[in-house]
Amino acid sequence: MARLVRDSQVWKSVFRHGVPRDKSTRIRAVLGNVFLHLHPPSVRRSGVEVTYTWCMGGTTFLLFLVELVTGVLLMFYYRPTAEYAYKDIIALGSHVPFGLVREIHRWGAHLMVITVWLHMLRVFLTGSYKPPREFNWVVGVVLLVLTMLLSFTGYLLPWDQLSMWAVTVGTNMAGAAPVVGAQGPGSGLVSVGEVPLVHSGSDLRSLLLGGSSVGPAALLRFYVLHCIALPLIAMVLMAVHFWRIRKDGGISGPL
Repeated sequence: MARLVRDSQVWKSVFRHGVPRDKSTRIRAVLGNVFLHLHPPSVRRSGVEVTYTWCMGGTTFLLFLVELVTGVLLMFYYRPTAEYAYKDIIALGSHVPFGLVREIHRWGAHLMVITVWLHMLRVFLTGSYKPPREFNWVVGVVLLVLTMLLSFTGYLLPWDQLSMWAVTVGTNMAGAAPVVGAQGPGSGLVSVGEVPLVHSGSDLRSLLLGGSSVGPAALLRFYVLHCIALPLIAMVLMAVHFWRIRKDGGISGPL
């Protein structure tokens, strides 16, 4: 029966190659699979040793998948409005079946921040940012920033006092950013004639909050950033990151 299935046209249309049994068939299997194609057909043994890589890159990606799955499940029960946000968070832990999903999402986010920092530290200590991998290092730095932004935007969603005041502090820092913050240095450099474009109602802080303080508009904007915009950007850059690792010869080995 199994042989009949493997010899069928349906099976052959999905799996273009048989079970890899040597180097040649392994290469063909990798090149013919959209997921395996992200990885090189062969790598140096020294480049995949746990003592060298710490497995932080793969662990970070695994945690991102956990966050993706649990985040989608949470979206079924969470409503990003000032009236229901806090109530839904309470319900997720006490009334909704599998309320543990929210705790998995929260602790997974903390772990992802830790692992992405450890991954960047490992890459720096081993000199894996050097040519020809300098572009991928920049992509990794952007992914690090996106991870921090994902954590920051998700912090407001519980809509409690802790999250509201934490975001207030964070957005006040954005208001003091150079050029783009109304209270930051160089805010008057961008202007039309003598009228500055960056002021208290049009700077980065106002863009994040949708107003002058943390309110319903800020909650909705943080929800959209956390659930749609930032994850999409991160997924595209992760695909580029993995592709460049493949094009640069796989994971860099010891110096």
